[in-house]
Amino acid sequence: MKPALILITAFTAMLAGCGVDGEPTTPEAKTKSGISITGRAEIGVAKRS
Repeated sequence: MKPALILITAFTAMLAGCGVDGEPTTPEAKTKSGISITGRAEIGVAKRS
């Protein structure tokens, strides 16, 4: 009886976490803050003569 109860509880917990509130939606775009980040990055080996 205990193993069946454990399985039922685990199955119910998995179902509770799957799309309870409906289809996923993308978040709305917020206003821009005016901050921008730019730059340059390089990686490698350089030989100087």
